[in-house]
Amino acid sequence: MPDSDADTERTGLALLDYPTRFPLKVFGNHSEEFEDIVVELVRARIPQAEHIDVRRRSSKGGKYVALTLTFTAYTQQQLEEIYRDLYDCEHVVMSL
Repeated sequence: MPDSDADTERTGLALLDYPTRFPLKVFGNHSEEFEDIVVELVRARIPQAEHIDVRRRSSKGGKYVALTLTFTAYTQQQLEEIYRDLYDCEHVVMSL
């Protein structure tokens, strides 16, 4: 999670041309509610009419799940807020 303007620039978010379709990868422990929790966190920061494509992949042993959510990002601030929300979520192990 970026802590300063320099950190934000290093993440590449400042280099994007907005609006853009953005693939967000989120990893967490395998549970039935994980996908719903992550989608709701993202949905809270994007327009309600926006479509979110979700791809789900379980780890080989089944302990973890990886989600790829693709949606239209409209601003750098919007993406930073989504990453902050995911960072604060106890169900999320990592997001890229």
